Parts: sequence; structure tokens; C-alpha cells
Amino acid sequence: MHEERTIFHKIIDKEIPASIVYEDEDVLAFKDIHPKAPTHLLFIPKHFVASIADVTPETAHLPGMLILKAQRFAKEKGITGYKLTFHVGKEGGQEVMYLHLHLLSEQSLKE
Repeated sequence: MHEERTIFHKIIDKEIPASIVYEDEDVLAFKDIHPKAPTHLLFIPKHFVASIADVTPETAHLPGMLILKAQRFAKEKGITGYKLTFHVGKEGGQEVMYLHLHLLSEQSLKE
């Protein structure tokens, strides 16, 4: 099955700019362009899955990996209170059909 390239594919491939705050071999994190809190970041896996609804036994580790990366990032940046959310499908508020985890905090990110 050929996946449609999303804006997140283009951010991973550095085809379009993003305010990247974290990157390793598995995950990329960047600032949301329409923030809903003083700190609003998106954590995305570099392995494509469209949504939580599309997670399979082979990709079941991805949501947990995103949570652990967001947890470690928040701890390293001194963010002690935050909310983590996945949106599932258009009806669930998912705007980009690429698995991503929102990290929102009322605390500002110290760069």
C-alpha cells in the first residue's frame, strides 16, 4: 500500500521547516504551529503509521515509545506538569493522518 505523504513526512525529510526541539533515530519532536498552550509539541515516529486506529502488533511499540520520549524530554527541560494526547481520526480531532503525540504544558519551554 502506498501511503500519501503528509506534512509530517516532509518535516522528517527536512523538505519544509519546523521548529524542531528533539530528534533521534526513531522520533522527531517540534513545536505545533497552532499552539493550544505555552508549550505545545508534537512527537512523531519516523516510522509511518496513520493513526492509533492503524496500530498493528508490529507497530504497537510506537505509541509507548512516543510517550517515553516525551516523558524524558519534559524531565530534561524541567517541565513538571503536562498533558499527553493522541487524536484518532478526523472525528477525534486528528488533523494530520500521521501518528503523533501532543505534549501540552502551561509551563513555557526553556530552550
